[in-house]
Amino acid sequence: MVRPAFHLAIAVDDLDACERFYGDLLGCPQGRRDRHWIDFDFYGHQLVIHQVETVPHDAGRNAVDRHAVPVPHFGVVLDLPAWEALVERLQAAGVVFDVEPHRRFAGDAGEQATCFLRDPAGNALEFKGFADPDSDLFSTDVGSA
Repeated sequence: MVRPAFHLAIAVDDLDACERFYGDLLGCPQGRRDRHWIDFDFYGHQLVIHQVETVPHDAGRNAVDRHAVPVPHFGVVLDLPAWEALVERLQAAGVVFDVEPHRRFAGDAGEQATCFLRDPAGNALEFKGFADPDSDLFSTDVGSA
């Protein structure tokens, strides 16, 4: 299914470190750039990192399937093989996970693999993996919190 691309602009306090994170570590192709911002192709979506002096703090955490997930966060939904390859690359790079890779809602509709990590500015990212993202992503059985 073809979906519209999403645009997200986020604050970062070290443009160079975040350029390496999104470009080199995550493998996101770089688009336009200026002295204070860079566009990335974030898995088909437009992510713009904007350098600011101070990055806003987290609003808090929310319990999801017995894990405290950071709020706010953003990320991408992948099929399981792509998610597993990404997690292997992140682990090989020594990334520290905010929430370790695990399965969520096991046995329920919407079962997914997930992990949370932070970019160098502290922005929280979630990467999800589904066996069939097109049918599982918006399953109405969300499991227990």
